Amino acid sequence: MLRTHTCGELNMQNVGQKVTLCGWIQRVRTMGAMIFIDLRDRYGITQLTIRRFLNRDEFNEVNSLGREFVISATGIVAERSSKNPNIPTGDIEIIIESLASLEILNESKIPPFTIEDNTDGGEELRMKYRYLDLRRNVVRKNLELRHRMAILTRNYMNEQGFIEIETPVLIKSTPEGARDFVVPSRMNPGQFYALPQSPQTFKQLLMVAGFDRYFQIVKCFRDEDLRADRQPEFSQIDCEMSFVTQDDILATFEGLAKYLFMQEKGFAPGEFPRIEYDAAMREYGSDKPDIRFGMKLVELNETMKGNGFKVFDDAELVVGINAAGCAEYSRKQLDELTEWVKRPQVGASGLVYIRYGTDGTLKSSVDKFYSPDELKTIAGKFSAIPGDLMLIMAGKTEKTRTALGTLRLEMGKRLGLMDLTIFKPLWVVNFPLLEWDEASKRFYAKHHPFTSPVPQDIPLLETNPGAVRANAYDLVINGVEIGGGSIRIHNRDLQKKMFQVLGFTDELAQEQFGFLMNAFEYGAPPHGGIAFGFDRWCTIFGGGESIRDFMAFPKNNSGRDVMIDTPARISDEQLKELNIKLVNGEL
Repeated sequence: MLRTHTCGELNMQNVGQKVTLCGWIQRVRTMGAMIFIDLRDRYGITQLTIRRFLNRDEFNEVNSLGREFVISATGIVAERSSKNPNIPTGDIEIIIESLASLEILNESKIPPFTIEDNTDGGEELRMKYRYLDLRRNVVRKNLELRHRMAILTRNYMNEQGFIEIETPVLIKSTPEGARDFVVPSRMNPGQFYALPQSPQTFKQLLMVAGFDRYFQIVKCFRDEDLRADRQPEFSQIDCEMSFVTQDDILATFEGLAKYLFMQEKGFAPGEFPRIEYDAAMREYGSDKPDIRFGMKLVELNETMKGNGFKVFDDAELVVGINAAGCAEYSRKQLDELTEWVKRPQVGASGLVYIRYGTDGTLKSSVDKFYSPDELKTIAGKFSAIPGDLMLIMAGKTEKTRTALGTLRLEMGKRLGLMDLTIFKPLWVVNFPLLEWDEASKRFYAKHHPFTSPVPQDIPLLETNPGAVRANAYDLVINGVEIGGGSIRIHNRDLQKKMFQVLGFTDELAQEQFGFLMNAFEYGAPPHGGIAFGFDRWCTIFGGGESIRDFMAFPKNNSGRDVMIDTPARISDEQLKELNIKLVNGEL
């Protein structure tokens, strides 16, 4: 080893020892005839001190060492006269006794941004030079958290009797779900592999094979539009179990969540409440509700319809929230909120308000349609008190609930109700099995086509498919879907029926999923599972806003890696080998 110690481990117990450190120069400071060098590696920072032995040429040589030079330094550990309580090595320094004790291992250009916690580099610049960004303490800590989380997950799963099995990365494209990334096959001209969106069918086949407890921390790929919690490639904790019920799965993975909380945060949440999908949408306007605060949706059809206000009278749903203590919002603030909900990201057509003044008076933006007594009755529906502000929307049921749910989260943020030190997990259960697409006039699977219906709803597949509930569940923490899963179909006839409801012909079902349906004829056990977004777990625990901060080499919002400049074109020779032709310069 070129070093005897790291830059983060020396302390007063090492005083008097001769040591050798290696690392990057954080900064060089001069004070008269003395030079101080902050030397950094992955483990921390140690101060090197060079005293008066240098002549002018040597002094200039050391003083010219640049930021991010890689050096080796040998010296004696001494007690530091001016201690730095902000770093673990702040009680000591390394006394460099001669110029020969310093060796430049590699020089560095001036970095395009400062390698410090509070850097001056913008996100795009830091992503271009990600290898430099990774030297920063805050980014390094994120990846160390990710490392710990992976080890903890494997420890827990091993203790629970799970076996980690790798599944293929080059698989078959299927028509359901998000878009696939596809890979052309050189040896099979005109045919393509797909990169897995999840190992779903393989983990079910492992259950057929008798591996009754499987897991994998696995890379998955989805060609979809990006946002803070999405990347084209991501990692998930993928799990499957045989001979279990929904309760068994929820208990097992509630245990994993509590274990991760206890080991990483030092505490575990209590029992995780369960809420039906319908109730989540009705009360929070979201299938991933943030229950750190109240402000539940209040339905007002009976109270506010029939008074001649056409917007409400023609609406399927009139619904509102109570923003406690916000009655003093100015007209400007209310107009800004109205414009905020009209944005395409929210999609509301407008916003009605009722102020409950601290003097007990009620004032609304629709006063001419409602008397003071009627406004008081409406306020009673909200359990409002003087000082509160009621915000109301109307329109199509699902769209209006979703828009108001988005406004609820925005108000929670503005009112400081989203404490990052508080964690409120819950399970959302009994999702719809299917969702109708008006454009294609067909049903699509809400989760995936292998999800089992709730047993008592199976007959509805023949008569009313849209009413069938899925034996499915999501784990939600602070408004973020951390993971989801379901009890799977393990019977060929039921799986065939599911494909028929989804509009598959028998021939297409056999072509796409015949291998799975055939496997069901060889003693498939009842089974179910779940997959957690590993990147999201890390982001939640690290208090971050984007999963990119917890990935070593993420893509930007356009799906590009600006560091290696990809995706990129490939050569004509490669295209020819893959039997792919260019027409007018396009594939």
